[in-house]
Parts: sequence; C-alpha cells; structure tokens
Amino acid sequence: MDGPIRSRILDYAGPHTDGPEPAATAPEDAPHTPRSRLLDYAEDAPPARTEEDARPGPKPGVPPYHTPVLVPAHPRYVEAVDAEGRAGRVPFVAYELFAHPTAGTVAFAFTTPARLVAALGEAQPWIAASIGPLAEGMREHGVTVLLDPRVAGGQYNWRPEDLASYAREVR
Repeated sequence: MDGPIRSRILDYAGPHTDGPEPAATAPEDAPHTPRSRLLDYAEDAPPARTEEDARPGPKPGVPPYHTPVLVPAHPRYVEAVDAEGRAGRVPFVAYELFAHPTAGTVAFAFTTPARLVAALGEAQPWIAASIGPLAEGMREHGVTVLLDPRVAGGQYNWRPEDLASYAREVR
C-alpha cells in the first residue's frame, strides 16, 4: 500500500440521530460511511431491578457494570505447534497498560472515540469492552482502570507508520 495509513476510528463516530437519516444528506452514488451503534447501548437506561435482586447498584459517578468502553489494545501472535505437530500462529489481544505517577500500573478506558483519539491519537488501536468485566479482570492483576483519563498530548504510542510496520510484521 503506497498511500498514507489513516485510522478509521472516526469513520464510525458520526453524529447521533434518533431517526432515519434524511434522504437529502448525500447523493445516492456517494459512499455511505457506517456509524457504530455501540454507544447507543450506553445511552439506554439500565433495566429495572427487581426486589429479589440483592446486588448493590452502581455508586453515584460510577458507570453501570455493562457500560461499553474503548480500551487501548492490539493483536499479538504466539508461535505454537498443534497436536499433529504443525506450526502455526495463535492470535490474542493484548491490553495496553500505562505507568501512572500515583496509581501505579493502569489501563485506560474511554467512553467515546473522540476522547480516545484526543488522548492517544488517531492511530491508537483499541477494542470495545464492558467496564465492569474489564475492571474486575484488571483488579485481579493489581491494575486500576482509569475512565476518560487526561493525558499529556503529543506523545502518542502509535503513529500511522507504526501501524503499517506492525501490519507487515504480522503477515
């Protein structure tokens, strides 16, 4: 690929609309950019709790357990041999962890693509997860999850050329 590599994260972060898109917004032959519906689920009200449900509810200022978040992560591969002795590569996802001056090792989670891009740059790879299971899994390893952290700008871990290099490496 000779052209520049551009993150597609913003292609899916369109303005929220509650109804169908107006027909006059683009010509019929114009390409349609899909819009992620992930954050629509975060905007929905949580289901009503029954009296039999003794679990504590969310604390004020803490998002509900299944709130979708965007987490800096990227694919990794490990060389392996299967039962028949054939070599292969097994994919897995690695969460990116960060050093925090007071909280030690932390994982970042963002509630919107715009916040992730503002903090880590448009080339940052990420996955979608639920805040509750993410926080529980990280806590098991002594890692704190920071929601929508403020990060000093300009020092991004991933640049477009890094993504191109990584893509060549894993092929």
